[in-house]
Amino acid sequence: MKCPSCSYPETKVIDSRLSSEGASIRRRRECLKCEKRFTTYEYVEEVPLMVVKRDGRRQPFDRKKIISGLVKACEKRPVSIDKMEELTSELERSIQKKYDREVNSKDIGEMIMEKLAQLDEVAYVRFASVYRQFRDVNQFMSELKIMLDKEKK
Repeated sequence: MKCPSCSYPETKVIDSRLSSEGASIRRRRECLKCEKRFTTYEYVEEVPLMVVKRDGRRQPFDRKKIISGLVKACEKRPVSIDKMEELTSELERSIQKKYDREVNSKDIGEMIMEKLAQLDEVAYVRFASVYRQFRDVNQFMSELKIMLDKEKK
């Protein structure tokens, strides 16, 4: 760390403390040449996770969009908002572990459907019908058959 007074490249840390919110570290430093003291703050650099849409556009990951989709899929179903929040938090943690900076919206949709299938079958089918953009009854029926076959196993 360069001294702000004399630009000498070496300093020593006198004191380190967490900030009041715990989001940064406050350090008191002293220049080894001119002995001036100064304060620095250390923050974690947060790189936003970007979602790559089907058409190639990129936008920041937004958990509110996932919650909104879940609320629509689970409407009039015995699924509490707490369960939807929990599912969203699990999904967000999985995405952050698995992906560095970008994730395809397709991958997010598949992960949501996987979790919804375990939570509520009707909500799963509702979500799948919108997500997979079924164009006719045959596509819808084939998805139902896949789900029923998994149940039999």
